[in-house]
Amino acid sequence: MTGTDVTDLAEMPGDWQRALAVVAHPDDLEYGCAAAVAGWTDAGKEVVYVLATRGEAGIDTLAPDVCGPLREREQRDSAAVVGVDTVEFLDHRDGVIEYGTGLRRDIAAAIRRHRPELVVTLNHRDTWGGGPGAPWNTPDHLAVGRATLDAAADAGNRWIFPELVEQGLEPWGGVRWLAVAASSTPTHAVDAGPGLDRAIRSLLCHRAYIEALTDEDPEQYVRSFLGMTTSQASARFGGRPAVTFELFAR
Repeated sequence: MTGTDVTDLAEMPGDWQRALAVVAHPDDLEYGCAAAVAGWTDAGKEVVYVLATRGEAGIDTLAPDVCGPLREREQRDSAAVVGVDTVEFLDHRDGVIEYGTGLRRDIAAAIRRHRPELVVTLNHRDTWGGGPGAPWNTPDHLAVGRATLDAAADAGNRWIFPELVEQGLEPWGGVRWLAVAASSTPTHAVDAGPGLDRAIRSLLCHRAYIEALTDEDPEQYVRSFLGMTTSQASARFGGRPAVTFELFAR
């Protein structure tokens, strides 16, 4: 124990080969867990990214038809830095993603295509952090996170979306774990140290977005942000910088 009511974080399971990370926008994974992804791919594991949108509504000074392709390129470049070769986009509209059967079906189809043992998504709860005054989360994150957790079960049930079988996507019930990054109630962690430099370079690939977000020097901003977030849970993880997850077993 590190305190009266806070337990240490367990190591994330490592006995898996394929992971699928499903998030709403370009940069969600780079702000959340790219250092963990770098460590996984270094270990020979396969990680695929699926994004619900192309982030086309994310930069006020760029029209969506310009912004979307730009952010897609930045996302593909950032994924490559941490060893991810496959990046797919579901083409839901940025900012107005709706939780429902359509979103669940699209994510279940991706799970069936890639047949992961581990599915990763981002915080699906109302706020970032659990305390009073915690920042409000976005509707897109809520919808995609919740739909991803539900789609892991949908992917294994041939009768929920039978049209997927007709498209050649047989059920996949092999998801063993669901991992929620940036949860306010993490249970597990990955040592961020070995992958941290690549995580910094990966987030820096989103330069157009970062330059629109802050007047701070992009590299200084990224190093400061990732240094802070990976150090926050270090006391619960043997003093190591940590990428944290709330892990659900299936």
